[in-house]
Amino acid sequence: MAEDNSTGSNFIWAVTLIIIVSIIAGALYYSGFLGGTKKEKIDINVTTPAAPASR
Repeated sequence: MAEDNSTGSNFIWAVTLIIIVSIIAGALYYSGFLGGTKKEKIDINVTTPAAPASR
């Protein structure tokens, strides 16, 4: 049960895990879930017609 290349295998798995986590984090960042995209505030002014003047 002795693995001759366990250090190299662990290194490959560590790099693979880092790549997968960074891809997921980047996707969440650019989707706006982590605040990656700046959302613009839209100023909406709603006005109603003025009431008719009383006579």
